[in-house]
Amino acid sequence: MPELPEVEALAEFLTEHAVGCVVARVDVVAVNVLKTFDPPPTALAGLTVDSVTRRGKFLDVDVSGLHLVVHLARAGWLRWKPAQPEVPARPGKGPLALRVVLDGSGLGRPPAAGFDLTEAGTRKGLAVYVVPDPAVVPGVARLGVDPLAAGFTVDALARLLAGVRSQVKGVLTDQSVIAGVGNAYSDEALWVARLSPYKPAGNLTPVEVSELRAAIVGTLTDAVARARGMAAAELKGEKRAGLAVHARTGLPCPRCGDTVREVSFADKSMQYCPTCQTSGKPLADRRLSRLLK
Repeated sequence: MPELPEVEALAEFLTEHAVGCVVARVDVVAVNVLKTFDPPPTALAGLTVDSVTRRGKFLDVDVSGLHLVVHLARAGWLRWKPAQPEVPARPGKGPLALRVVLDGSGLGRPPAAGFDLTEAGTRKGLAVYVVPDPAVVPGVARLGVDPLAAGFTVDALARLLAGVRSQVKGVLTDQSVIAGVGNAYSDEALWVARLSPYKPAGNLTPVEVSELRAAIVGTLTDAVARARGMAAAELKGEKRAGLAVHARTGLPCPRCGDTVREVSFADKSMQYCPTCQTSGKPLADRRLSRLLK
């Protein structure tokens, strides 16, 4: 799933390649991805891309005051093409969900470049909104603090965690608390901070809160730096290469050498190092388990 660093990199990539271009055409291939209907995506045609920004894990493309807001969900992705087909895309069985064709000829760029929004698999979560204000998108409206913003201080994190009984792993991935952190980078931050993903968030000591804040910011900042300047097609591979524990089940921990272990849920999994994070004790592989005694 694309998280804050990948969406930030996509926003920077589109800022470089799409801002200033005129929207020539929008092809809706999978109607189910559209979460709004008025104005329709076709209303973007003829308008100019003014800016591209990130809001949590949402991508916000400002097109002359109308906003194309995208959430890539679990298996969605954005693929840039230097030359889009002249014939509009039609519904089919492939992963293509929506196509945007951009005319950059006025800037000395290709006259028919653009990007495709695709989604693999059968479980569909890719969401596209066309709205006059991103704040009307429910997912955007409920976003918590951005962990790369100046306001994400140690004191701010302490206030967010105070009295919370939920496991710290779940709190980190709650978008209404901290915007942009998902399954992968929460695993990475907890590993850096040497914290068990099952520890109640409200039980963290002041030192642990400070170390967790530093781990979150450092992990995300490093990931954004690695992704900066990369083409959209290269970002997934870069993400996998930069992970220390997430998606590395069975491999040695890069810090202590212990075997990275996994807890599997119905539709996802998390990874951790027992030596670094749980005093050597493995976590039972079920959702409501506690540390084995």
